[in-house]
Amino acid sequence: PLTTISRRAELLLALGVDAVLVQPADADLMRLSAEQFFRDMLQERLRAAALIEGADFRFGAGRRGDVALLETLCRAANVSLEVVPPVIVGNTAVSSSRLRGLVAAGSVDEAAALATAPYRLSGTVIEGAKRGGPLGFPTANLGAIATLLPGQGVYAGWATVGNTGQRHPTAIHIGPNVSFGVEAVSVEAHLIGFRGDLYGATLHVDFLARLRDTRRFASLDE
Repeated sequence: PLTTISRRAELLLALGVDAVLVQPADADLMRLSAEQFFRDMLQERLRAAALIEGADFRFGAGRRGDVALLETLCRAANVSLEVVPPVIVGNTAVSSSRLRGLVAAGSVDEAAALATAPYRLSGTVIEGAKRGGPLGFPTANLGAIATLLPGQGVYAGWATVGNTGQRHPTAIHIGPNVSFGVEAVSVEAHLIGFRGDLYGATLHVDFLARLRDTRRFASLDE
């Protein structure tokens, strides 16, 4: 996924939406036919007066419902329906799959240009190997990340500490610590000018630009 549910709600509310309702996609929901979903969820539970959907919207068990069926159901129930066309940038529709491809390739600046905000990773600061501090560049190692990792490399971005609003320019490395012979991929953020202990804190890292590939250094001095 590109966002957590809480981040998605935050972004929607920032765009002026009055309220966000989250419906878990559990087995009971996935079994509903398109007609049952419209009746049970949209009419009875939400009492929808109007719907806005994209042209490729699918709904109901097996994704059998499409916009044509939705139009028929809305007309019979006297519910207003607006179908919006895709947003086209560079002759291609902006979609979650397009954004995932850009993020996975490390093109976070291109992804940000297509979205409403820079791509964000959120995680809990965990204990690392503690190599950065003695080198003069202490890093916060992030764990419990629930979203897609950008491609390996070094990035420029911003880091916000929990809900404090403290925001710091940040250098981020994603990948193995090849100079130390480590193969496991880690996410490390160096908050420029920050002093303090972040262990156990939630860190939100916004990616602005990819600077370079992960590289091996011949020595600590280098």
